[in-house]
Amino acid sequence: RSRRINGDETRSAWLTRRSRYDRSSGFEQQEPRQILCLGILNRSATRHLYFAENPTFLLCSDMCQSPAYRPYAPNQKTCYREALELGADIVVMLHVDYQYTPTLLPSMIGLLTDGPFDVVLASRILGGSARTSGMPRYKYVANRFLTAIQNLLAGAKLPEYPTGYRAFTRPVREALPLLENSDDFVFDNQMFAQILYQGFRIGEISCPAAYFEEASSIGFGRSLTYGLGVLGVSVQLFLQRRGWASFPIFDSGGRNLAPAIPEPA
Repeated sequence: RSRRINGDETRSAWLTRRSRYDRSSGFEQQEPRQILCLGILNRSATRHLYFAENPTFLLCSDMCQSPAYRPYAPNQKTCYREALELGADIVVMLHVDYQYTPTLLPSMIGLLTDGPFDVVLASRILGGSARTSGMPRYKYVANRFLTAIQNLLAGAKLPEYPTGYRAFTRPVREALPLLENSDDFVFDNQMFAQILYQGFRIGEISCPAAYFEEASSIGFGRSLTYGLGVLGVSVQLFLQRRGWASFPIFDSGGRNLAPAIPEPA
């Protein structure tokens, strides 16, 4: 079926099973699962809806390039909010830029449902094939440089931060003050910083990368702006952890996407 969300057309595909998430013990595997496939669509995104054939996840399909559609981060916020309102236990965010393979979805979701993780990242770097798969040299160098600085300031050991393939459990999406974040591409890095600050457990999986003419990617100017924003967010996390400064994106009482609880009559 199709529905309208904030003026954007969103197509959802319901499957036939239902899950239950217990906050104290994690996912209960005894019960079947009902899943929603949700995506803000443009023409390039529609081919990815076949992911709904896998009945174990909610897919948030993002990266709409047409100026007629909502900007990058508001797209994600809309999908994450809708997922919470519909009761989805897991959401997978996948950039529809043809760089990432959908065949990793079951494995990523398994790390959340069967493993100890709250967040799973698919990394183009872990497998060591990013450059041979066509990643431009300047993007690879920038990726490694920014990741090294981020890990140093965050005290983490993630293989990369700028990945467009991520999965989250419901408690993560409820807890993070995502409405305090930017509406530009730095939103992703702010979200990672919030995840690290709140101590959620992060799992990683190697993902083959694909770079070719039809693969969408931001240009050098936007990449430079993004890189400077990443460094700024990393410094903010460093200062926040040491109590030397305070920033709204790390405020536990900040604006989040959790559905409001109605007051008793």
